[in-house]
Amino acid sequence: MPDSFVVGDKTVYPGHGVAEVTGLQNLQISGATMEFYVLRVLDNNMKVMVPKHNAAAVGLRKLVSQAEVDAVYQELRRRGGKISTATWNRRYREYMEKINTGSLVEIASVLRDLCLLRTDKQLSSGEREMLETARQLLVQELALAKGQAEGAVADELDALFG
Repeated sequence: MPDSFVVGDKTVYPGHGVAEVTGLQNLQISGATMEFYVLRVLDNNMKVMVPKHNAAAVGLRKLVSQAEVDAVYQELRRRGGKISTATWNRRYREYMEKINTGSLVEIASVLRDLCLLRTDKQLSSGEREMLETARQLLVQELALAKGQAEGAVADELDALFG
């Protein structure tokens, strides 16, 4: 059974980060009544409506568990993997696909690869922006999952690549 959410729940909307369920709303669309989750993305207060029956398909999910938090930190600490040597725009597409999965482990791999890559060469502006997006998505969700302040989690992540 897919995740079901109630008003007040924190969820993760892929590519946008943590959102709060602020309501449920019924709308008439093509003569059919559909129920929607009304979400407020915490990072920018954007309002998003997701059809309840389609929530799993768009990747709406609960915050990560402690076991998943541990897997994220394992991914961040992993070294020796092959970083893509594709052109920057191909790498950018690959990384965007990972970010858009909504998987925190995939997002962690993007942050790790970009942080390691920037020690060897200058990142393009798109890659720098993507690094910051991945970092923000990780900080936001990890802080909520661990019950810590975002600043403490950000410092922790920075220390891994400092």
